[in-house]
Amino acid sequence: MTTVAELLIESLADHGVSQVWGVVGDALNPVTDAIRREDRIDWIGVRHEEAGAFAAGAQAQLTGRLGVCMGTVGPGSIHLLNGLYDAKKSHAPVLAICGQVPREDIGSDFFQEVDNDALFADVAVFRATVTTADQLPALVERAGNAALQQRGVAVLTLPGDVGGLDLPNHTPVPRFVVDHSPAAPSTESLSRAAAAINAAGSVALLVGQGARDARVEVLQLAGRLSAPMVLTLKGKEGLESDNEFEVGQSGLIGNRASAVAFEGCDLLFLVGTDFPYKNFLPSGKTIVQLDAEGAHIGRRVAVDHPLVGDTRLALEALLPLLEAKSDRSLLEKARTSYQSWRERQQQFVDPDFDRHPKGFLRRKVDNPEARVRPELLAALVDRHAADDAVFTADTGMATVWLARYVRMTGQRRLLGSFNLGSMANAMPQALGAAALDRSRQVVAFCGDGGLSMLLGDLITAVSYELPVKLVVFDNGRLGMVKLEMEQVGIPEFGTVLQNPDFARVAAAVGLRGIRVEDAHDVEAGVREAMAHPGPVLLDVLTNPDEIAVPPSPTLEQGWGFAIAKTKEFVDSPT
Repeated sequence: MTTVAELLIESLADHGVSQVWGVVGDALNPVTDAIRREDRIDWIGVRHEEAGAFAAGAQAQLTGRLGVCMGTVGPGSIHLLNGLYDAKKSHAPVLAICGQVPREDIGSDFFQEVDNDALFADVAVFRATVTTADQLPALVERAGNAALQQRGVAVLTLPGDVGGLDLPNHTPVPRFVVDHSPAAPSTESLSRAAAAINAAGSVALLVGQGARDARVEVLQLAGRLSAPMVLTLKGKEGLESDNEFEVGQSGLIGNRASAVAFEGCDLLFLVGTDFPYKNFLPSGKTIVQLDAEGAHIGRRVAVDHPLVGDTRLALEALLPLLEAKSDRSLLEKARTSYQSWRERQQQFVDPDFDRHPKGFLRRKVDNPEARVRPELLAALVDRHAADDAVFTADTGMATVWLARYVRMTGQRRLLGSFNLGSMANAMPQALGAAALDRSRQVVAFCGDGGLSMLLGDLITAVSYELPVKLVVFDNGRLGMVKLEMEQVGIPEFGTVLQNPDFARVAAAVGLRGIRVEDAHDVEAGVREAMAHPGPVLLDVLTNPDEIAVPPSPTLEQGWGFAIAKTKEFVDSPT
């Protein structure tokens, strides 16, 4: 005989799931016991279920297969929510297996009872509670197929007395549909878009993650149109390397070249992106948007010519309809601006920058304690990390420095909470990535606030020998919140963090801990961290007042900084 739990785990192993993440608990004891007896799946017991959900979501994004996490009755399942919301907004196929009180106690306000179907109503594309053994095969297939085909979260709830129920002999093992059938836009919409592009004097491209599998076609498009290419953060992964049209990012993490491209074009072509920061998009331009999801089109800016379909198939059909544009003036102007900006950014990579005349004057204003500039740390990690490393980044300033200083090689991967914007994602996502392949380098750009939020799961890295490289930008601040306050003239408040020595904390739980306080020691610290064979935490004391200037800083933002800094000075203790 096969039990409900055994059939569930067998179906996941057949699909290719290699780990299940969670915290053990009574309602799910039959499931964890089935994992114990399944050689193809490892159980990874985290210290907080949220970390398990983040790790499962990271695995789903990297593999395209189901990532799987578990939470037992009530609080255990509730703790999954934030990581599952990140999976939802990252379009990652994740299956959450949740415990429930025994069937006879459901609805009685029993100890720890929570209505999972209501709890997960917003986050899940599919949710169901298994109440009989006969339901299990069909519900498992429906849950897995919903997650895979809709690229979202499925929640399957097992009451405590269901997982151990027997199933009839020869019950088929549930199977999942993994095939997708991409489609091209309609011929009519392609013709209208091509006519608009051909009529435009100059074109700029904003390209996102949806173009990851269409690198050749996107580069051909840019070449045909002599178009500067602004990349979203998630678009860096596949299109940043060897790209003569690329001009960096827009938004707060971007640079002036993106504004040059947007302001100078007649037509803006959004390719595979749902870029949400509409304040950075230009007005008065003809807009063409290509997206696989029709519901995404027009959400940020009014679109003149929508194209709904797969990026590669769409561009293959569109390119023959486009006339070549020989005027490269906008492309050259944007590229010149971009290269000039990148050269200026390199000054901060010099460990002696603050000793040079220009740096000495700047240090008096923004780095009086002579702490390490985060740009130096990010650039050195980029230099010494593997060409095929997986990078994760905490939301906030850690993401800014990664976006500006880490170059994607074409083999590197990039993960973050780029849609939900959660804190504390980088470390658990790195755990998930490392569990997939312990021979591949995984580097997490951790904010001190994010790391400390789920600090207990440093122990998970040690317990399961996950060789993550945790790089901590230890500025003693919630840095992005500080920046947001100062932009509008509010002095920072509530952002200061009283941090421990993270390297000593790491060493106490079994990681290699390295602490750096001097700019001249950063490279040695980075080298040591990247070379260490096991999990390592590099704690670097960085400047809390480093400012990331947006592509087009406004007069109001400048006044905001000045006013905020004045208030901070007046309010500071003497």
